[in-house]
Amino acid sequence: MSRATIAMTDRLHQYYVSVAAHLNDAMRRLRDETEGMPNGGMQISAEQGQIMAFLIRALNVKKCLEIGVFTGYSSLVVAQALPEDGRIIACDVSEEFTAVARRYWIDAGVDHKIDLRIAPATETLDRLIAEGHAGTFDFAFIDADKPNYDRYYEAVLVLLRQGGVFGIDNTLWGGRVSEPEHQDEDTNAFRALNAKIYADARVDMCLLPVGDGLTLCRKK
Repeated sequence: MSRATIAMTDRLHQYYVSVAAHLNDAMRRLRDETEGMPNGGMQISAEQGQIMAFLIRALNVKKCLEIGVFTGYSSLVVAQALPEDGRIIACDVSEEFTAVARRYWIDAGVDHKIDLRIAPATETLDRLIAEGHAGTFDFAFIDADKPNYDRYYEAVLVLLRQGGVFGIDNTLWGGRVSEPEHQDEDTNAFRALNAKIYADARVDMCLLPVGDGLTLCRKK
């Protein structure tokens, strides 16, 4: 046993992914294409995708919300795990990156499950609330512009049903959240959000040291 999370060496991580993340052909090709892009590091890890797919199936999720699509790996993973009548509303501002996503959604035969909204996510979220979607989503994932995470968090709490679950990516932020010398806007935003979630009586939470830190919350 150990009192702390095991250190993940490159060799151990390679082994870990080999036994912890199921990737089909479309997933592998999308990951490979994205990793070759200048912003490829924005892609979630394969093991994060596996956790999300597990949650979708275990919780019998049907209605999902994604804030931040990039090239679509998380959308692809979630859509594949959803039942045939499941749906995702996916929010992003980039036509360029989501064009890559669309190709792989179509290739995997899940594009009919994904409703892509190209607009600032705050606008889309406000519109969903105004249209009566509050309390109707089963699952949400936040992985977009970092200074707006708190706004996304509050909107998701409105849109999620009681007992619904959501994930927040990058909450360990490359370790910078633990290093006082880092006082930039993004790092401070994560420090504030992590402290807020930890003390928030509206949710049950856990922070997994997976990828760049994945916080999972359940709306009480």
